[in-house]
Amino acid sequence: MESLKGTVTKLKIVQFSQQPLVYFQLADTNCLIAAHSLNFLADVENGMKIVVLGKRNTRGQLIVAKYAVLGKTKLMNDFQTYQTAS
Repeated sequence: MESLKGTVTKLKIVQFSQQPLVYFQLADTNCLIAAHSLNFLADVENGMKIVVLGKRNTRGQLIVAKYAVLGKTKLMNDFQTYQTAS
């Protein structure tokens, strides 16, 4: 397993299905996440700092098994914005 830390860029959904496939770049490394991808989309947006743990595939892409957001998640930020607007 390989660990990687950095800022998320180029976040997009590659495949829509019951368990979406999400692509993003982290420290100039191409990453894919399928497991927990819906939670990932709720937690992360472009520009956020995260740490991921995963394995590389034959194309050199990191297949993410676990992730952690450094600081507040997107959902926390949205909730805080909603609370201050009310």
